[in-house]
Formats: sequence, structure tokens, C-alpha cells
Amino acid sequence: MLMKVYNEEEIRNHIDLTQEAIAEVENGFNRLQAGDTEMPPIMRIDVSDYNGEVDVKSAYVRGEEIFAVKLSSGFFDNYKLGLPSGNGLMVLINSRTGVPEAVLLDNGYLTDVRTAAAGAITAKYLAPERVRTAGVIGAGTQARFQMKALKQFRDFERILVYASSNRRIDEFAEEMKEALKVEVEAVDSAEKVVRESDAVVTTTPAKEPVLRAEWLHPGLHITAMGSDAEEKNELDPQVLAKADRLVCDVKSQCFRLGELHHGLEQGVITRDSEITELGEITSGNAKGRADPEQITVCDLTGTGVQDTAIAGYTLRKLTNGEG
Repeated sequence: MLMKVYNEEEIRNHIDLTQEAIAEVENGFNRLQAGDTEMPPIMRIDVSDYNGEVDVKSAYVRGEEIFAVKLSSGFFDNYKLGLPSGNGLMVLINSRTGVPEAVLLDNGYLTDVRTAAAGAITAKYLAPERVRTAGVIGAGTQARFQMKALKQFRDFERILVYASSNRRIDEFAEEMKEALKVEVEAVDSAEKVVRESDAVVTTTPAKEPVLRAEWLHPGLHITAMGSDAEEKNELDPQVLAKADRLVCDVKSQCFRLGELHHGLEQGVITRDSEITELGEITSGNAKGRADPEQITVCDLTGTGVQDTAIAGYTLRKLTNGEG
């Protein structure tokens, strides 16, 4: 059987961060919550010599014709070489026969889209209704995607950005001003981002906290999406203690890899703490933000069900010739 290989250009011509794509990923969270999936733990290969890692993620969703097995890399010194830090591909496998049907050679693009979609869903349910200023810590590809994602559900007017690279900040500002028609201000500290923003996204591979509990203020929402390995840590664990509402994509995974992992280690939270999975909210089994003054935090580590959701959606678009 001939297996079709789709390249990044073909995929980009058919897939973008749209409401339709976000809805596909949201449905994936619904199916995960309903117990309709088989999702194994993440396999990760650390390439410490080059500040890199490769993750393997997958999920079978019952009743779906295909599922995805994704290889995703993050090599965080690539910016020194003028290369993106993320890359990868997805193999789509027939659920009935196990025969590989297609390869999505997306170079990590679909991971960016599905990660941003999770951020959009988080904002939809947890961000304050009125967001005037959005903050982002980090200025790479996912920082751009997360601001585009937030804009899908909150019509903010200004972005505050803090990052370690002035070049990346300049590139980020130029793109966001054009794409989102907002004011972009580079600031000299993560503290200023947090104190002056209504919603903040952290998008770094940091191994030491970049966001402190003493900077939090009533009504703030934080989406932390950079901590997807045991040694990564963007939030001071005391942030979890100070938050009024804790949400994550998958508790078992976040207890192993995410910000919740560090909260457990520090004794700030326990496995029995009141923590809501995102699928509980999307499926209507739990509420999102309940009070304008709540401080809400969502820990996103990235799930295989997101990959199968975006991969199936992409294959349908490619096969039907939709753009």
C-alpha cells in the first residue's frame, strides 16, 4: 500500500489556527474526559549535549479511523544557528489494521497549532472576560502562536513581552503588530509583564522559575506551557499555592512533568488538591472562571490526544482539498 507523504508547505496551505481547528482540539479534550481514549505516557529522549529533547506522543480515540504517533523535537540552542527550536513529524496509522497511511512532514508546525489551540481553549474558559493587556514571557514561535490564540477569544489592545533575546523580541513585535493590530511593548522584566497584564502566557524552556508568586494580582490568568519535562520549571511553586483555581491538561502527566510536579516536590500541593482537568471544563462537567477577581493558573504539558485530533483534522483537509 502506497503511503502518502505531505510536506510542510502543503500542510500550511490547508491548516491554520482557526476556530475550526481549535474546536477539533477541544473535542479531543472532551473525548479524553469521557474515557474514550487510550493515551500512553510520553516517551522522551534527552540530548543533553546539545540542549535538546525528542518526545513521542500518541493517543487512540475510539471510533476514529486513524490515530497519530508524533515525534517532536526541541533543541533550544538552535536560535544560535538561525534554526527554529521545534521540529517533528506525525505518522498516521489506520486504527483497524495498524497500517501507516500517511506521514505529515510538518517540521513541528502542527504541534505549534495544537499547542496554541490548547492555549486558546484555556483562555476561552479561564481568562478574564475583559483583557486589555496580554503578557508573554518568551518571544519564540510559540509566544507568537499563543498571542494569536488568545486573540481568538479576548480582544486585547496591548502585549507586554519579556525575553532574553532582543532580536527575537524585535521579530515578535514586528509580527504581532502586523498580525493582531495591537501595541507591543518590550519590557525589562518578567515582573512588569505579570503585574501589568490581565492574562499571561509563559513560553520558555526555563529550568528555574521566571514567574514569582509575589507578582500575582486579583483577576490574573496564567497559562504555563513551557514545562513539559521534569527539569523544566517556569512558575515559582508558591504561585500554585496563591492561585484560586488550578487547571491542567492531564493531572497524571502534569504531576510527572509539569508545574504541578514542582508543586508536589515542594509540598505546595498534593495529589488530592483541588485541580481541574481542562477536559472537565470543556465537556461541561466543571466550570471555568467563576469570579472576576480569581487568580487562575493552567498547566499545559501537551497531550497525545491533541496530536491525534489535529492530525485527523489535517488529513481530512488535505484529502478533501480544502484550504
